[in-house]
Amino acid sequence: MPRFSPTRLALFSGVVAASVGVGYAVAAQPHMAETLTFLQSARGELAAATPNKGGHRERALALIDNAINEVRAGIAFAAH
Repeated sequence: MPRFSPTRLALFSGVVAASVGVGYAVAAQPHMAETLTFLQSARGELAAATPNKGGHRERALALIDNAINEVRAGIAFAAH
């Protein structure tokens, strides 16, 4: 049976606790979770489009990435 050092055990426990916390935060915020789903879907559609849009497609992808990051930050903020 492998032995874990106290540091590794603490790190593992922290990762598990954070995962549970994030899962709860998303579940407790259905509108924010649904927003992430919509943004990720929109990003996939834009990524699949041909890149002949004068740079607008690329800028839209960057804006969606920023929006995804902001929604995730909002979920994390509300969880604390």
